[in-house]
Amino acid sequence: MKIPTTLKHKPVIVADNYENVDGRNAYHSDAKGISLGLAQWNDRGKVDISAKIWRHTGEKWSRQSEEMPLHRVLDLAIFLCRAKMHFQDAYRFEKLYDPENPIIDRIGLQGDAMTVAVCTDNEKIDEDIKLFSQALSNDDELLGERLRALSRILKEMGY
Repeated sequence: MKIPTTLKHKPVIVADNYENVDGRNAYHSDAKGISLGLAQWNDRGKVDISAKIWRHTGEKWSRQSEEMPLHRVLDLAIFLCRAKMHFQDAYRFEKLYDPENPIIDRIGLQGDAMTVAVCTDNEKIDEDIKLFSQALSNDDELLGERLRALSRILKEMGY
């Protein structure tokens, strides 16, 4: 199924077969494709690039398709990597985190820092963090494959 090119997001680089590699949903995903292109929110004279995940209901393109600025895609990757790194050693904490210091890290970006922390405002954090840790562990092969691919590409780019 080809990604539409007549909508507000204008695809430039596409992966029309994303549904075949969409993690546990592979070959059965409503996320049919991903694209990098000209953002739908562009104003006259101002051009932004965005990433978009194209969802299809089986009958039509879904309004739940998501579009993100590229820096947010990278911010999510950074955020995920730091969270995954925390859970590699989380077994050292009785609750999988330190309730006295729930901040995992502060990652410097744009002259400030993104704070990565356990959400202690969640009333069921002690239960939910265990479920999260287990789900992360269950997906270790899927995530590891993608992180290795990302690492290889970043090294080839000189990062």
